[in-house]
Amino acid sequence: MHGRGRPMTSEAPPTPTRRLCIGVTGHRASHPGVAANHARIEACFGAILARISDGVATAPAIPGAPPTAPTRLHCLLADGTDQLAARLALDHGWELSCPLPFGRQLNTAINSAPVSYAAARALLAGGLVADGPTAGRAAAIEALCDKARLFELAERDTHIAALFLARCESPDAAELARLFNAETSQRVALAGIALVEQSDIVIALWDGITTAHVGGTGHTMVAALDRGAPVLWIDPAEPEAWRILHAPESLATLTNEEAADGRDAALVALVHTALDPDGEAPQPRPAGDRGLATLTQERWHARSNPLAHGYRRVEALFGDDAKLSPFRSIRQRYEPPEAIGSGSGAALLAEVSALPQGDPMLAGAIDRAVLRRFAWADGVSSRLSDAYRGGMMVSFLLSSLAVVGGIIYLPFFSTEGKWPFALLELLLVAGILIITFVGQRRRWHGRWFETRRVAEYLRHSPLLILLGVTRPPGRWPRGTTTSWPEWYARQAIREIGLPRVAMTPAYLRQALEGPLAEHVASQRDYHFDKAHRLKRVHHRLDLLSGVLFLLAVISVVAYLALKLATSLGHIESGLLAHASKYFTLFGVIFPSFASAIAGIRFFGDFERFAAISEVAAEKLDAVHRRIKLLLSAPDSALDYACVAELVHATDAIVVAEIESWQSVFGGKQISIPA
Repeated sequence: MHGRGRPMTSEAPPTPTRRLCIGVTGHRASHPGVAANHARIEACFGAILARISDGVATAPAIPGAPPTAPTRLHCLLADGTDQLAARLALDHGWELSCPLPFGRQLNTAINSAPVSYAAARALLAGGLVADGPTAGRAAAIEALCDKARLFELAERDTHIAALFLARCESPDAAELARLFNAETSQRVALAGIALVEQSDIVIALWDGITTAHVGGTGHTMVAALDRGAPVLWIDPAEPEAWRILHAPESLATLTNEEAADGRDAALVALVHTALDPDGEAPQPRPAGDRGLATLTQERWHARSNPLAHGYRRVEALFGDDAKLSPFRSIRQRYEPPEAIGSGSGAALLAEVSALPQGDPMLAGAIDRAVLRRFAWADGVSSRLSDAYRGGMMVSFLLSSLAVVGGIIYLPFFSTEGKWPFALLELLLVAGILIITFVGQRRRWHGRWFETRRVAEYLRHSPLLILLGVTRPPGRWPRGTTTSWPEWYARQAIREIGLPRVAMTPAYLRQALEGPLAEHVASQRDYHFDKAHRLKRVHHRLDLLSGVLFLLAVISVVAYLALKLATSLGHIESGLLAHASKYFTLFGVIFPSFASAIAGIRFFGDFERFAAISEVAAEKLDAVHRRIKLLLSAPDSALDYACVAELVHATDAIVVAEIESWQSVFGGKQISIPA
């Protein structure tokens, strides 16, 4: 609180700084095509990177957003294509980020291609190498490493280093060479996946011969196309005839003739689409939709509005167990963005800071780039959810009250006394119209959907960031009229990018048993609890509406029985005349409120939401069991690929749950109950 009784106010976190990310993969310098056409390839790469830079410079500005950040290039720093692209990118002022298949020292040793066992040992020890060409290759790699952000997959370094030395000591041992090549190819493939996931566009220098070599250029191209990333393919034999591929099926049509006209424009269009918050929306925004400004222009409220608690009050009345009072206060206090780092996010940030050989700047970056934006989106979305869903709950009840209010005078007043009740009915109907008009005009439904998507994407994104995992641009969900929530979350994550860490067994274990296991367990428990609560709500609402309909039937049957008794002379006719008005009233009250309760049950779709949460909880429980199983393994068996797969599985469950509840509520715009 500031001052006396004044609620704390917060400012919206800044819009994420947009950034284009490019991935580069390609053949080594020893490849015949690369060696024969090196000058042409370099000129081609230079022209393409210049065209990309022009596209970034000409991308339409986003009002109120920070300037576009320098383009980030991802590569593995192998000799040949990777190093050529890295040097050109640095010349353009781009940022260099490198997912390395091994720890830095081992990566330099392997990619320096030492010609002797002594040179290999010297490189692993960080010493000088007598062989000139080997020393030159090592120096080139190290020079680029000094200028790059390094994400090192080092958890298998001890094993790989032993194989590397053994192969250098026995270069003619075929089986040893095959084992070494298989192990290193697998590591390169993992680094290639990290490159693809971080990139809007992948540039590949590939001879078109095969995609079967694990970790090779063709293999990485397939991974990119499978994940929805466009690939700019350059044939080393004819580099000027580059093409843009959009799907795995494109690899089957490489021999087709394709006109060169329009390639530059298509490349610029890809750049603009990646940088545009609305670039992937298939339909234009509806009137009143402010797009990206929806989130930053929202007003912050420290607490929920008691007048908008209708939906959550229904859950409290019909879903909670007997130990909780259904009439307890359900007012929420929203955690302000500036407080989350020392509040609900403090434990996570402490775990991030404690990761062995971790990035000392990572916890602060996660707080600024992710947690604060999550807190803002979550608080705004929660209030909009109350307004939209609570407004519909009130409208259902007002519609029944309007019907009852119009006839409740019957047993008590003559027709001359009807006007106050008609006025009451008019006011209640006007209330419904006002709620509907305001809700539609202020886009409660659309704003809730959009801000909730942002919040849920950001909720689990620290787990992805810790392990250098992200959802590839082509795998993000897409709305029919809005894509800015996905763009916002993606760019927020990109502000951090690949962390500056070495993935050691200790790092993986601590990340696995700390942030990942805790998040999965908490979300699993939340969804199980939510499923059980919503099932109770559905059952009890169904029971109440059924009882009210039954009472309506009983009132009609009672009236007919009374009418029959009067006709037979068992009851005086005056009694029937007096009672008929009450029976008429009951015949309206019971079905009206039964219909309102049934409408609330239908609108809330509690049963289907319970099923969605139950499925999500069961999937998360399966992931949690896998985490526990992996944690029981020794450090030597911990593998980045396994941990990354668990993070991807968690991400897939979260996104599937978001898509499921959006499909349920997507068509339920705020409207007049009918």
